[in-house]
Amino acid sequence: MYAQIVEEGSLFGTRDAGEVRKAHAAGNMLWVDLEAQTPETDALLAETFNLHPLVIEDIWGERSLPKIEDFDDYLYVLVHGVKEGTKPHEIRLVEMDIVFGKTFVLTYHHGSRSVVSVQEDLTRAPKMLAKGPVWVVHALLDHLVDHYLPIIDGFDVAIDTLEDDVIAHAGTPRGAPVMAKIFSLRKALQAIRRVSMYQREILLRLSRAEFDEIPPEAVPFFRDVFDHFARVTNLTESYRELVAGAFEAYLSVQSNRMNEVMKTLTLMSTVMMPLTFIAGVYGMNFKYMPELEWRYGYFYALALMAVVAAGIIVFFRRKRWL
Repeated sequence: MYAQIVEEGSLFGTRDAGEVRKAHAAGNMLWVDLEAQTPETDALLAETFNLHPLVIEDIWGERSLPKIEDFDDYLYVLVHGVKEGTKPHEIRLVEMDIVFGKTFVLTYHHGSRSVVSVQEDLTRAPKMLAKGPVWVVHALLDHLVDHYLPIIDGFDVAIDTLEDDVIAHAGTPRGAPVMAKIFSLRKALQAIRRVSMYQREILLRLSRAEFDEIPPEAVPFFRDVFDHFARVTNLTESYRELVAGAFEAYLSVQSNRMNEVMKTLTLMSTVMMPLTFIAGVYGMNFKYMPELEWRYGYFYALALMAVVAAGIIVFFRRKRWL
């Protein structure tokens, strides 16, 4: 647990739960970033901040979907961000729990970059917390949404490359990695979509000032966060359609290449069939066959095969089958 407390206009950090209780009782603005569940932190949440037992359970647990719950003295928000080092084809989401009231913010996360960024901002500008916890919450959500944008832009580049690979390698021995890439991108976009559907609704409710914890002067800032995240959700939907189109294009290109192979084999078989017939006729073991004792019979048979094969090929070319 690491707490940042504003006291008499100054910001100081502490890991002492007693200092947190004292500051909360005095009505000082504070931000507590929880690190692990311990009997001390459980007592702090239940006794000092009077959190509902189900909220405490949700904070320490893992939930796959965002949520928001309004209580008399605080608001509980659960959102998801992206972990550092995440790439478009292997999305890794991180849960962040936020509880905030008139004078306090509580956060719990598993390596969220948003918390680190806001802690750095707060070090440079302590007035953020002094103005009220809601501004810290806005900064957390703003950074969380901003960290989505490079990943979403990365999908644009990945899909462009994917479309080129589909045309070049579908239906070839190098096509298997392309298909694997299609499935990984589709899975990643589905993970973002599943989270963003609920998260967008949460940000929309925050931007409408439905909760007493958000003052009127902060509403435009939350609306800005919602607008940025709406871009994320809209682009996610667009990229899902593009990946689905790439999958269909892969199957189409693969089918076309297979048809070309079958066409080539069919034409080869068509050319060879009359040649096989001629060879079969002259391979029969009848006693009386005029050509068998003819001096130039062998060359005649070869010439006949060549003429027949050439005639078939000319016919195919005139039909534009070759």
